[in-house]
Amino acid sequence: MRITVFGAAGNVGSRVVTEALSRGHEVTAVVRDAARFAELDPRAAHRTGNASSPSDVAALADGQELVITATRPAAGRESDLSAMTRGLLAGLAGTGVRLLVVGGAGSLTLPGTDGLTVVEGPDFPAAWRPIALACDEQLKTVRTEAGDVDWAYLSPAALLEPGVRTGAYRLGGDELLVDADGNSAISMEDLAVVLLDEAERPKHHRARFTAAY
Repeated sequence: MRITVFGAAGNVGSRVVTEALSRGHEVTAVVRDAARFAELDPRAAHRTGNASSPSDVAALADGQELVITATRPAAGRESDLSAMTRGLLAGLAGTGVRLLVVGGAGSLTLPGTDGLTVVEGPDFPAAWRPIALACDEQLKTVRTEAGDVDWAYLSPAALLEPGVRTGAYRLGGDELLVDADGNSAISMEDLAVVLLDEAERPKHHRARFTAAY
């Protein structure tokens, strides 16, 4: 499979690139600044591009089967996330290239709360609120503005950290997945596994899903 990854030097994006390459896929790793090429897996094709630019997206998706975006704006520029998402959707319109979006967990509903979302929960960290709300807007954007683009939006577990690749996970829909102790977590490595499993065996079309241990 020919895959383009935006945000390829980020915490999640870099792991997605590694996972895709380990499965034998052809990967184009995209960053905004060529100075970050040194951070990219040398087995991938290295390109610069801006997800907010439909022309950049169209060029980098040309001949590809899938685009994965794991972009995250800098602190204080969280509102840029919706612009990036609109750029991706506009650039992929009419191409038939599928889009997988790495989103946020804040808009998932908390189990047993009659619809209260994660970001609305009493223990949600204030420092994470701006990016959580930006991810919520991102989800609304793909739901309402995708046009003919076949998309899927992956919300991770509440705790997403670097860890180990186990290959084990559970899938859900719009509700936060928790274990028997009420914890919700997944490693970045296993989130990459979830994304590549979805890429190879699509189960979610124009829908949000989530994953956790």
